[in-house]
Amino acid sequence: MTRLHLFDLDGTLIHGSAAAVEISRQLGVEREIDALERAFAYGRLTTAQFAERACALWGELTERHVAAAFEGAPWLVGIREVWADIAARGERCAVISLSPGFFVERLLEWGAHAAHGSRWPAVPFREPLDPEGILTPAAKVRIADELCAKFGLSRADCVAYGDSMSDAELFAVVPFSVAINADHHVSEIASCGYTGRDLREAYELAGNYR
Repeated sequence: MTRLHLFDLDGTLIHGSAAAVEISRQLGVEREIDALERAFAYGRLTTAQFAERACALWGELTERHVAAAFEGAPWLVGIREVWADIAARGERCAVISLSPGFFVERLLEWGAHAAHGSRWPAVPFREPLDPEGILTPAAKVRIADELCAKFGLSRADCVAYGDSMSDAELFAVVPFSVAINADHHVSEIASCGYTGRDLREAYELAGNYR
């Protein structure tokens, strides 16, 4: 039976970091983004408010910065191998993240069948950010449903991989979930948990890797 594997990005595929942190590092505004990350974690900012403030910090962002942030991020090992195995089985994999789509979509080159992030202006920014384009945790469920329809599957065919509060709603509606280096928001509701830096080992928990 074909399955759909749904991967979070920040803190899941990227170990101990996030797209916003890696981008901010390239621009020298790590301290500022850390304050925003903490405010978001404590519920003082919505996803749209976080994005608006981050966009203001990233006024000098270029494609070169984005490429360097992507290449220098602390990725889990084995991502390409896992996604190649999924494809070889005739299954599908997708990344759904609240982070900017211009970062998330680079994972299509690594073998993801789909990659969905928040809709930001093109880099370098010439247009204002539209808050309506910024995803929320609930949007992960909506996008998962859209992907299921696209691939002829249902929620019953899904496996979710995530690490934090933004993944909790998705974990609640799929039959199997893997908490990767996770906090209590998902570790307490996941089917199983993994701590480490090799996605192949987390994937194996779902009974997959050959």
